[in-house]
Amino acid sequence: MPKPRGNKDLPAISGNQLIKLLVDHDGWEVARRANHGKSLRKQFPNERFKVTVIQTTNQSLPIGTLLAILGPKETGLMRDGFIKLLEKRRKK
Repeated sequence: MPKPRGNKDLPAISGNQLIKLLVDHDGWEVARRANHGKSLRKQFPNERFKVTVIQTTNQSLPIGTLLAILGPKETGLMRDGFIKLLEKRRKK
């Protein structure tokens, strides 16, 4: 059984960096802008649009907020998907 990974393997990322990463490398689009953040949406096969709101900040997102955004109810990326996106960004 694989050993559960801790939060140490997730790099610090700001809200603005996360928005750019999702829009440029994972097919999300900015649906709305508000004072507190940006609303992103993406349509998945055989599903409705998923929508997530990410605060527009240059400070690192708290780990709990980042994990919630990466979770199945928001983007559905999970930790591994997020790390793969970061690697994909670095290759370009």
